[in-house]
Amino acid sequence: MSDIVIVAPEWLTLRESADARARAAGLAALVGERMPRGPLAIHDLGSGTGSMMRWLAPLLPGPQTWMLHDWNSALLAAAEPALDAGGRPAAVSARVGDLARLDAVHLAGASLVTASALLDVLTREELESIVRACRATGAPFLASLTVTGLVRLDPVDPADRIFQAAFNRHQRRAVEGRRLLGPDAPRVVADLFAAAGWDVQAADTPWTLAAPDADLIAEWLEGWIEAAVEQRPALSEWAEEFRARRIGQLARDELTVVVDHRDVLAWPR
Repeated sequence: MSDIVIVAPEWLTLRESADARARAAGLAALVGERMPRGPLAIHDLGSGTGSMMRWLAPLLPGPQTWMLHDWNSALLAAAEPALDAGGRPAAVSARVGDLARLDAVHLAGASLVTASALLDVLTREELESIVRACRATGAPFLASLTVTGLVRLDPVDPADRIFQAAFNRHQRRAVEGRRLLGPDAPRVVADLFAAAGWDVQAADTPWTLAAPDADLIAEWLEGWIEAAVEQRPALSEWAEEFRARRIGQLARDELTVVVDHRDVLAWPR
């Protein structure tokens, strides 16, 4: 991908607890039931520091080998090992590379392919390549925490819908010839696998954030507003007032935020 999305390890650490609460445990249970007994080889795309592995590995039998794929070697170097359902440590290796160039060779021998908070920053063509690679290897695919574009803040503010619309347009922006899928990604990945004849199941997996998540809310809010203003510069006239109003509510424990995501599991028939 020519336009690399910069992700700070601090952001990944900050969101990991909320991610774990939101992920679809029901879909993970289905994976655990359907996986063959014996060693599992799991490839995690856009793995960052390995939060998907730390959540999913304890829910699946072992022994497990995880291949973490990311362009950022510093994030991969910070990945911590996880234990499988039997308490055995998973073996972990890493591949530094561009996910846009991923093909079946990179997924050879995979028992399962996963991705978390990734698909919205891909193009349709890049997602099609991942689907083709999964089909070629016959590996089921579990995509977790893909944004849907829907956000609900309480108390409601008249500006919420304006900033949400601008943010979603930013998510779908074209950068250096790449048109990002943004909140269309959950539908697109489900349609691509369904068109290939695979069984597809989905689950809503929202972040539900309140006072204990104040640091995460503040960081998310800043990024949400910043992206909206980047997409629609005229909003800068109101952004500071809107931000101050919301941060004040957060400081008084008056603000809750729901950020919708969707998990998708695709399984070959």
